[in-house]
Amino acid sequence: MKLYSLSVHYKGATKANLLKSAYDLSSFSFFQRSSVQEFMTFTSALIVERTSVGTRASVKEQEYLCHVYVRNDNLSAVVISDTEYPQRVCFTLLDKNPREADAMTKVQAELDETKIILHNTMESLLERGEKLDDLVAKSEHLGNQSKAFYKTARKQNSCCEIM
Repeated sequence: MKLYSLSVHYKGATKANLLKSAYDLSSFSFFQRSSVQEFMTFTSALIVERTSVGTRASVKEQEYLCHVYVRNDNLSAVVISDTEYPQRVCFTLLDKNPREADAMTKVQAELDETKIILHNTMESLLERGEKLDDLVAKSEHLGNQSKAFYKTARKQNSCCEIM
């Protein structure tokens, strides 16, 4: 499941104008990225131009699925994904915040945040445990040193007693 492109267009009378776009081309080689991005930009504009106002459509182009939604105010959005990406999520994504587009996505994001917090808590607990172990070792060492000092001081004081 991969989302490759999300773009926002304004559908003019004859041409679709690209307003903003975002691409995730990390799965393509460095040398392919520019041509893949150009293909996605061209395909997005072409699909917006051919889609009527107020409708949604899905178009299969090669191994990609292009989902388009043209609103009544001629503002349109296009999502290009692989064939495994759910169509329902794509169309919801075009209307909403991506983190809130799908209940499962939202729950997964919350789980990820909880997992990060839990890992941080566990790390701090382990650090505290190590610090406690260090304090115990230092206190034992200090106790041994104080006993040695006491014995040395007694020996020193026993030879210097006034009779």
